[in-house]
Amino acid sequence: MIAARPNNCQRRKPIKEQPLRILMISSESVPFAKAGGLADAVSALAATLRRQGHDVRVLLPRYGHINTSILQKRTETIPVPFGEHGEHWVGMYQALLDTGVPDRPLPVYFVDHAGLFGRSGIYTDPNNGDYPDNCARFALLSRSAFQLCRLLDWIPDILHAHDWPAAPGAVYLRHLENTGPFADTASVLTIHNLGYQGVFPRHDYPQLGLAPELYEEAEFEFFGQVNFLKAGIYNADMLVTVSPGYAQEIQRPEFGFELDGLLRQRSDRLLGVLNGIDERLWDPEADPYLSHPFSAEDLRGKHIAKREVWDWAGFPEEEFAANPPLIGLVTRLVHQKGMAELFHPEHRTLERIVDELGAYCVLIGNGEPYFEQAAQELSDRNPRFFAKVGFEDRWAHRIEAGSDFFLMASRYEPCGLNQMYSLRYGSIPIVTRTGGLADSVQDAEEHNGTGFLIEHPEPIAIRNAVERAVRCYHDEPERIESIRGRGMRLRFQWEASALEYVRAYRMALEHRRSDRIADTTTSEQVAG
Repeated sequence: MIAARPNNCQRRKPIKEQPLRILMISSESVPFAKAGGLADAVSALAATLRRQGHDVRVLLPRYGHINTSILQKRTETIPVPFGEHGEHWVGMYQALLDTGVPDRPLPVYFVDHAGLFGRSGIYTDPNNGDYPDNCARFALLSRSAFQLCRLLDWIPDILHAHDWPAAPGAVYLRHLENTGPFADTASVLTIHNLGYQGVFPRHDYPQLGLAPELYEEAEFEFFGQVNFLKAGIYNADMLVTVSPGYAQEIQRPEFGFELDGLLRQRSDRLLGVLNGIDERLWDPEADPYLSHPFSAEDLRGKHIAKREVWDWAGFPEEEFAANPPLIGLVTRLVHQKGMAELFHPEHRTLERIVDELGAYCVLIGNGEPYFEQAAQELSDRNPRFFAKVGFEDRWAHRIEAGSDFFLMASRYEPCGLNQMYSLRYGSIPIVTRTGGLADSVQDAEEHNGTGFLIEHPEPIAIRNAVERAVRCYHDEPERIESIRGRGMRLRFQWEASALEYVRAYRMALEHRRSDRIADTTTSEQVAG
C-alpha cells in the first residue's frame, strides 16, 4: 500500500520564503533520453533550481535504451489507477545526477512499463513513424507521477509539466487529485514548441482513464480529436514559454497553431522566460572538443578551429589563406528551421549564397528525408558547401567554434539555443527576427549589435541578411571584431532563468489558492 503524506500541523514558513518542492514531468532529459532541446532545458533547469536550494525531482519513462544496470530500483511494482479502465502496474527506478554541488544531486525517477516504454525510440519507430499508442504511453507517464509521490511520501508544491507529453498531468491534478494530499499542489506547463501538440484520434480518449464528459469540459476536444497540449493549457495554473517574444507570438493566428484564442484567453497566466545555456558544456575556454581553447581576449584558438573545420569539410587548401567567410549551420533539417527556403530548387538560397557572395558553408544535422537528400546533393556538386547528414556532438561544437557566422533562418523559433552557443563562441549569428532569436540577438545596425537579423523567413530576405554580414566581413573587419566581442561577453545563464521560473511557481501557487477559494464560494452559493 502506498502511504499518503502525513498531516503535519507544524506551521510552515510563508510561501515566499521557503524552498519549493518541484516535480518535473518530461519525456526527455539528458543524459538519459534526448530528441531535441527539450532534454537539455529540463536537465539544466532542474539542476540549477536544485543548486539554488529547491527540492527538485524529475520523472521520465524508462525507455528500452536506458539500461537498468545504471539505475537503482525503487520498488517492484505499484498500481497506477485509470478510472473504469482498471490499473497499470509499473516499476520505479532512480538515478542521481551531478549538479555541480556535492550534497545537492538531482533525483531522476523512471516509470518502468515494458509494454509501453520498452522500446528504443522516444516518440517514433525509425521505420514506421509515430508509435500508435503514444496517447496511452504519455498518459501513463503523467498519471504515474501521483503514485510516485505517494510512494516517496513526498508531495510537491509544484507539478511542472514539460510540453505535450506531460500536459495531462495538469488535467489529472485539477480533476482527479484536487483533494487529499495534492490539494495545495499547483501546476505549471512549459510550452517548448507549440507546433507539437500531441493530437490523437478521438477513439484514443478512453486510454486517459478520464470521465467521458471531461473530453469537452477539460478541453481535450480539438476538431474531433484529442489534443494533450490544449487540455494542459486550459487546466494548468500557470503557463510558461521559452522566451518573452514567443509568449507574444503564439497569441497571434500566424504562430498560434489553432490555439491562439485559448492562449489569449489565458494570457494573464502566461509568462515568457528565455532559456539559458549550460556553460559547463558550452564554454570555448574549456571545451574538450576543441584542440585549442579561446576567449574574447585571445581568438587564436578560434582561427585554429576554423582551419580544422575547413580541412574536415575538404575545402580547397589554397583558398584558406585568403580567409573567406565560413558560415556554419547545426540544425534539424525540417520546415520549421527554414530548410525549404534554403534548399528549394526554385530559390537555391544556400547555393546562391556560396556561389555569389564568396562564402563557404558547412552544415551538420538530420531530419526530413527530402531535406537530407537536398543537403547531400548540394554537398556533392558544390565545392563551397559541405554537409554531414547525421549528428556528432564533437563537430557541432567545432562548427560553432570555427565558423565566422552562424545561420538560423527559422520560420519560427520558440527559444533557440544555437544562436546563444554561437554568440558565446564568437560565430556571429544571422537569424530570423522571431521568438527567442529576436530576444537574444541584437542587429548590427543597432547600438551594441551582436548579429544580423533576417526580417522575414523568405529567400530574398535570408540572402540579403547574409550579404550584409559578408560585406561587413570584407569591408569593415574592425566592426566585425566589435560585434563578435560583444556577443562573446554576453551570458545566458540558467541561474537568471531559474529565478524567473521560481516567480512563475509562486504565481501558480497564488492562482491555485485563489481558484480554490472561488470554487468553494461558488459551491456554497449553489448549495445555499
